[in-house]
Amino acid sequence: MHRLAILAVLVSLAGCARVNVEEEQKALLAVDQEWSQSTKDLDKFMSFVAADANGYPQGVPMLAGADAFRKFIGELMAAPGYALSWTATKAVVATSGDIGYTTGAYDLAMAGTMEKGKYVTTWKKVNGAWKVADDIFNADAGPAAQSSPHVMVAPAGLKWGDPPPSLAAGAKLAVVQGDPSQPGPFVVRLQVPAGYKIAPHWHPGVENVTVLAGTVALGMGETFDESKMTTAAVGAYASLPAEMRHYFMAKSAATVQVHGQGPFVVNYVNPADDPSKQTK
Repeated sequence: MHRLAILAVLVSLAGCARVNVEEEQKALLAVDQEWSQSTKDLDKFMSFVAADANGYPQGVPMLAGADAFRKFIGELMAAPGYALSWTATKAVVATSGDIGYTTGAYDLAMAGTMEKGKYVTTWKKVNGAWKVADDIFNADAGPAAQSSPHVMVAPAGLKWGDPPPSLAAGAKLAVVQGDPSQPGPFVVRLQVPAGYKIAPHWHPGVENVTVLAGTVALGMGETFDESKMTTAAVGAYASLPAEMRHYFMAKSAATVQVHGQGPFVVNYVNPADDPSKQTK
């Protein structure tokens, strides 16, 4: 009887130790979300990664171990215009409660380019805490097609039309090369009348501006202040980092050329300044 009693106790304890998979899945989703908030702090980011973790970025050799992982992520974080975010949509945990995986979608901006993609991250328990074991991710779209190695456009060959709805009426725009609405390099020209203004705004990628005719002025910041603007005459060039808040005014009728990596998006600091959202 004594042995049977001990066996019964052991069976009972084993039953009590069963893992609540549903709760573990909620906990793993929360950990993934917490990890997504560390994308600008390399040490905190790596605190979620196991020492023997592997990474599988698209177009890059496998990242074997935490040191390779740290080097890759550190270089991303140091890139101009870097911004990374993701959202986990599902978590699955084994009945053992010590291994699982999450899936979701990510957005990456870097050096004037934007990438949307999906990921699968496998996790394992290390000393009771969830740590990344393998991180697999790839872009939704393939690499942009290579542009022609030689492009020459005569002024008479440009087709001028109305600007996109995000810019106020009165300007004319011509696409010189590429498609500013799509990923990849683009060049456009903008003709504006004297007094034309663009309220404080920002772009996801780098904006490069060259003044071809007339005189314009550029200001930095979230409030339009003409006294703080810098005048730019013919031949002047400005490169505005991704997400830098800035504003524009034409001091005379002018033509500017803008080039960068698409998609080219105008985000206004004050949504009320967006012409596309204003009542006609």
